[in-house]
Amino acid sequence: MKIAVIHDWLVTYAGSERVLEQILNAYPDADIFTVVDHLKPEERGFIKNKRTHTSFIQKLPMSKKLYRHYLPLMPLAIEQFDLSEYDVVISSSHAVAKGVITGPNQLHISYVHTPIRYAWDLQHQYLRESGMTKGLKSMVTRWLLHNIRLWDYRTSNGVNSFLSNSKYISKRIWKAYRRESEVIYPPVDVEAFDFYPDKEEYYFTASRMVPYKKMDLIVEAFAQMPDKRLIVIGDGPDMKKIASKAGPNVELMGYQKFQTLKMHMSQAKAFVFAAEEDFGITPVEAQACGTPVIAFGKGGALETVKGLDTYSEPTGVFFYEQSVEAIVESVNRFEARSAEIKPIYCRNNSLSFSNERFIAEFKAHVEREYCQFAAAEMPVKVLAL
Repeated sequence: MKIAVIHDWLVTYAGSERVLEQILNAYPDADIFTVVDHLKPEERGFIKNKRTHTSFIQKLPMSKKLYRHYLPLMPLAIEQFDLSEYDVVISSSHAVAKGVITGPNQLHISYVHTPIRYAWDLQHQYLRESGMTKGLKSMVTRWLLHNIRLWDYRTSNGVNSFLSNSKYISKRIWKAYRRESEVIYPPVDVEAFDFYPDKEEYYFTASRMVPYKKMDLIVEAFAQMPDKRLIVIGDGPDMKKIASKAGPNVELMGYQKFQTLKMHMSQAKAFVFAAEEDFGITPVEAQACGTPVIAFGKGGALETVKGLDTYSEPTGVFFYEQSVEAIVESVNRFEARSAEIKPIYCRNNSLSFSNERFIAEFKAHVEREYCQFAAAEMPVKVLAL
């Protein structure tokens, strides 16, 4: 099989890039196509220092910093890639990658992190957070997102097989495209986190300081529990707002290197997670350390954390409302029943999301689909004269 891998854009190493890394570990000879590639030389290890094929957006003014502003051009850009020489096309898509053009003799498998959030069910939230609920700019943005939705739905017909990163995203795929998808959970480097069963008397959270992560709610909740210590790692545009809500029992450490984050995560009494994520890697990383999770009970966390009231070997506690009161109540519930959540339960659960498991499941899916695709005959309808 000659394989092409399509990724939306390469500007950092985050969740979708971890998936790309393991796809390339599964198929190291694959060629990479992406809208823009602005990785620094020292950041290219996860793509095996490969040369990438980029779109015309790469050469547009300020594309390094303002590449997201070119979203209206990205459907056109992704369609310009000539992939006709490849047997299998694998798209890793949370925006436009799945919209590449393939022919009837090419197998297109799309691993969808999510249908374009800001064009589908999260459009109204995106407009509110961007301050674009009224005026001409709002109307133009809504029109552009409407056209992206039409394009996104149409291009779903060019995909032979959909993969989703969670059951939660599988529902989104069905809602947006009316297509079924197989769930293969993203890879988590659980072996990078040491099992640490001896915990200290503090809680821990880590995230980028942006609105949907709800870090302000966590900090405000612990400000109301002065007898409980919270350590926070992360930085971002909401840092000042969050710092203003912190009490003396809350330590805001800002951005920290991985070793520091891992140390605090492994020794914490519990990891607190208030975001509604498609999957959510950090709760799995916390469990890899043997650290229980107190999480918002919606989205991917429901699939990665075993709730206290549901499983015989629980790994965490859920709260079902993104509010200060719900977080306070869940922390108190965790403290009352923390003995039931053993560190070894957390570690064992995290192993279900390892890199090795992802590669095995992903390769099995690709090879099964390719065999079926190669053996199938295209249906031909003969019209009677």
